[in-house]
Amino acid sequence: MSFLAISTKKWARKCGTAIHAALSLLVFFSLDLMDAILCVVYELLDEILEGNSQSCYCNASHPHTTGENEVSETLFRRRNVFREMGFLEFARKFKLSRRTGKSKKPANKWSDCGCLTCNSWMKKEDGNLHVVVKDSTPQEDSVQEPLENVIFIHGFMGSSYFWTETVFEHVREERFRLFAVDLLGFGESPKPRDSLYTLRDHVDMIERSVVKPYQLGSFHVVAHSMGCLIALALAAKHSTIVKSVTLVAPPYFPSSLEGSVLTRIAGKRLWPPLAFGTAVMSWYEHVGRCVCFIVCKHHKIWEWLIKLCTGKREIPWKIKDITRHTHHSAWHSMHNVICGGSKFTDEHLETLVNSGVKIHLMQGDRDEMVPLHCSGDMKRSFPAVEVEIVVGADHESVIGGRREEFVEKLKMIWGSCS
Repeated sequence: MSFLAISTKKWARKCGTAIHAALSLLVFFSLDLMDAILCVVYELLDEILEGNSQSCYCNASHPHTTGENEVSETLFRRRNVFREMGFLEFARKFKLSRRTGKSKKPANKWSDCGCLTCNSWMKKEDGNLHVVVKDSTPQEDSVQEPLENVIFIHGFMGSSYFWTETVFEHVREERFRLFAVDLLGFGESPKPRDSLYTLRDHVDMIERSVVKPYQLGSFHVVAHSMGCLIALALAAKHSTIVKSVTLVAPPYFPSSLEGSVLTRIAGKRLWPPLAFGTAVMSWYEHVGRCVCFIVCKHHKIWEWLIKLCTGKREIPWKIKDITRHTHHSAWHSMHNVICGGSKFTDEHLETLVNSGVKIHLMQGDRDEMVPLHCSGDMKRSFPAVEVEIVVGADHESVIGGRREEFVEKLKMIWGSCS
């Protein structure tokens, strides 16, 4: 009887796996077709509404770029069965002829939101990132530099809210000055349509917006998810003045090919739903633009509906973060930072370890976004890195679900570097 039960379970598991594989093949085959069609549709709409078609990566060639300013090969080598069949060349024969003459590009695309909130960054003359500063130094001591400066860097599809709404309120000591940035292309920071949002772009903007204007003589860095790659690059560049780096759920794939990183972070799978959404937004440029058009451009409608359904006057910050970017900024950050920037991680870690910078890593054992082996791999490559696995925590609850405990851990890290 027990043998029969075991056999039945194995058969059911195999059937479930086969059904999931068949559904995945069907769904992603359909998405391949949809993305190929949308490529032509958007090219037509861009010409009609803006006077020129915007370049995409469907048939573009990989430019020669080097170092942290490098454009990821995953932008150009995402397989699409219809693109490989020459569908795009056939379809473009029927598109409208291009308009002659040059037309000035508007600051944002027609498919991006044009509301005052989303475009408030255009009014800033300095073009710097949006930075939230919490300085608890007493007024009479304001001339003196605070003992500890800390830069907080959020992850993909996030903003400074990720830190200000979870960590800042629990740091009450007067000796800390906290900086939470909105990364380039996210939150209230600039979202230039001509930027490629490379690793260097993000680092340079943090330097320009925080390190230089506030004249930081030393600082700590705390980062989550994608922000960890940016934090390591920033810290390695300033290894002589960085005191500590705290990484929370870092995507660590240093020796992998860029295409392999994309497959590991955003593999084409239907379950769980978050993984499916990540796959769609990472593999399909034009489907992703369509999603951003519906969700981000019309965020005020969605916010109104949420307020109507919940009866609350304020929108949860997590929902706001989902809409506070453009497709261009999210698409390029995903590929050029996470996929393309991963190969520089070992170089940055080696620089920091050799400089004696304290590096502490935290990750939840239920993290479904970043594989748990990433923490173990980093520890094996760099034994000096302190690794802490938080039981029962996932990608976000490792911070949000244990705020006071997380802050106390940060204070211990910062205190040990004094």
